[in-house]
Amino acid sequence: MKFGAHMSTSGGLHRAFALGERAGCDTIQIFSKNQQQWRGKPLGDAEIAQFKAEQERSGLGPLIVHDSYLINLASPKDDLWEKSIAAFGDELERCAALGIPYLVTHPGAHTGAGEAAGLQREIAALNRLLDAGVGGDTIILLETTAGQGTCLGHRFEHLAELIAGAHHPERVAVCADTCHLLAAGYDIRTPAACAATFAEFDRVIGLDRLKAFHLNDSQKDLGSRVDRHAHIGEGCVGLEGFRAIVNDPRFEGLPMLLETPKGDDLAEGIANPAKLRGLIAPPA
Repeated sequence: MKFGAHMSTSGGLHRAFALGERAGCDTIQIFSKNQQQWRGKPLGDAEIAQFKAEQERSGLGPLIVHDSYLINLASPKDDLWEKSIAAFGDELERCAALGIPYLVTHPGAHTGAGEAAGLQREIAALNRLLDAGVGGDTIILLETTAGQGTCLGHRFEHLAELIAGAHHPERVAVCADTCHLLAAGYDIRTPAACAATFAEFDRVIGLDRLKAFHLNDSQKDLGSRVDRHAHIGEGCVGLEGFRAIVNDPRFEGLPMLLETPKGDDLAEGIANPAKLRGLIAPPA
């Protein structure tokens, strides 16, 4: 299994690799710009070259970028929708320039327009970008969500509809967040529950569309629809749920990334991947 975490890029995007190595990561996720800003400073040739050199040196991968939290491709408000499309296009182009294969995004919120309208709005936004070839071969990973407020993506059917509506479905896949799955009502707390949930995922979406995991425990229990991450084994998912996931041969090779809090000394960033590795059963 490829374990990793979201890493800071303070001081330069290339610095994430050394932090990832310190934390014992096999793979990392980053923001390619300030996640609270609509657009970032354009990437220079030297910055891109330094980033690629550090990736080659460290051997970490596959790499993932998470997009800005401001983006809402499902917004019914034309001005915010257009702004979101432009910002997401910029995120895709940054991934392409850096050679990053995956861009994770939350499917957005309908803000009162209704799920059906929100999903169609999202499909239209994605198709505008995909039809124009924005981002090259970068694959968009739709993240499963907890279902807070009017957020979309908390049902597998939402993600299946978005993929089915894409004109270029080869560029759309899924990132499963364990905290969000539990909060949305998908039980993953035991091996049997995990098996049932991923059987449902396979039936509705197809396991071939699952390209990455966010491994986060949840402060809130099954069906809470509240997104609150916890350290591995310290929340309502529990160690048995994670044990089932990290020992599932179908997920071998997929990046499994932590988004749990890390202090300056990276103590938690080191402990969580180590805890996950400790759950892997020895070869028979």
